[in-house]
Amino acid sequence: MSSAKILEVVNPFDREQIGEVPLVSWDSIDAFLTQASRLHANRKNWLPTHQRAAILRKAGQLMQDRFEDLAFQIANEGGKPIVDARVEVTRAIDGVGLCISEMGALAGKQIPMDLTEAGAGRIAFTQREPIGPVVAISAFNHPLNLIVHQVAPAVATGCPVLVKPADDTPLSCKAFTDILYEAGLPEEWCRFVPCDIPTAEKMATDPRVAFFTFIGSGKVGWTLRSKLAPGTRCALEHGGAAPVIIDDTADIQTMIPSLVKGGFYHSGQVCVSVQRIFAPNDLADDIAHHIADAASKLMVGNAIHEDTDAGPLIRPPEVARVASWIDEAKDAGTKVITGGEKLSETTYAPTVLLRPPHEAKVSQQEIFGPVVCVYDYDTIEAAIQQANALPFAFQASVFSKSMGIAMRAVEELDATAVMVNDHTAFRVDWMPFAGRKQSGYGTGGIGYTMHDMTQDKLAIINL
Repeated sequence: MSSAKILEVVNPFDREQIGEVPLVSWDSIDAFLTQASRLHANRKNWLPTHQRAAILRKAGQLMQDRFEDLAFQIANEGGKPIVDARVEVTRAIDGVGLCISEMGALAGKQIPMDLTEAGAGRIAFTQREPIGPVVAISAFNHPLNLIVHQVAPAVATGCPVLVKPADDTPLSCKAFTDILYEAGLPEEWCRFVPCDIPTAEKMATDPRVAFFTFIGSGKVGWTLRSKLAPGTRCALEHGGAAPVIIDDTADIQTMIPSLVKGGFYHSGQVCVSVQRIFAPNDLADDIAHHIADAASKLMVGNAIHEDTDAGPLIRPPEVARVASWIDEAKDAGTKVITGGEKLSETTYAPTVLLRPPHEAKVSQQEIFGPVVCVYDYDTIEAAIQQANALPFAFQASVFSKSMGIAMRAVEELDATAVMVNDHTAFRVDWMPFAGRKQSGYGTGGIGYTMHDMTQDKLAIINL
């Protein structure tokens, strides 16, 4: 960030500048919040449902027209390999379409009133109304799709929204907000507000904010939640240390590609990335070596290149942090099956660790890097107990041909979603997506977010 209040954007692989955006001052944000409050307060200002749907439909068309440009931008500023960036654009376009289809589901219901004598002779029904001004603070790892998940539901429900992108990836956010304007959304309904941290905190905790949506660090998210103004609702999405349980009936050859994808997708910079794999004593070594064999063949490089499988970490200090955690594990006797070394200031080799100590950082905290840990267990009870031992709980998975074992894992794993014979990072954008314990608050997913951004109003008619 320069003294001229400009945020410089770099390619995280070679650190070359690729763009810049001006930071927005508190004075401007203060005016935006006042305008957003006035827009919501006067029903005459509200955009009708059909107009909001038309805007989103046009936005989706514009995104499709600019598909390759959006994908390149994701790879260039965020370090996600271009092949995966294209998948993200597809999801983002589908997410906009999902907002349109979910608009029809925002319906109230009739409330029976004659269940007691006191309510007899009355008709009652509810309807959903926009909650009010939304502030969205987003993360870098899905710089377009996360913005769609936070901003498009606000547009769909009729809430004015101010969105602060991650400092590392503001260009994809700006591209989406510009597309919304081009599609016909008046700018006062969606403000692009990159800003410094103190300004972002002041914005999120302002009493004019009705709903706060945050994706990022648990430490930051929980701190902001503690400072929200009375009445502000919120949704927080943080990280985890996703566990995978494998039993002795699992098809090892079939599951290896899934575990490699789940562990090394976006170089592990995903909140539900495969991190901790628990396997029976007699299988753990073989499984670790199978994963390592595949991981060692991943091409690490600049995400904008077609042959890159694993891109850089978002910033050099993240590479140094991952390296220090692995060095700690190695010093404690952990066996490194593959990787375990910095390739450059911005990249770390895809790494598989076997039996790291349970007290090591790689076992206790979210790595958010290209690292998978394999542990062995004596009993399925012990595996489940270890999987549930951390203060984080998000998504988990189990690989087994036994329906009994699979259902036991579904019932006993502390997770909001348990995948059976699939990796922990699986997601479609209409499913509930949420963290438990320190991993988050509220439920994400397009329809769930739209529900959170609206509120019930009850009408009771005395006949």
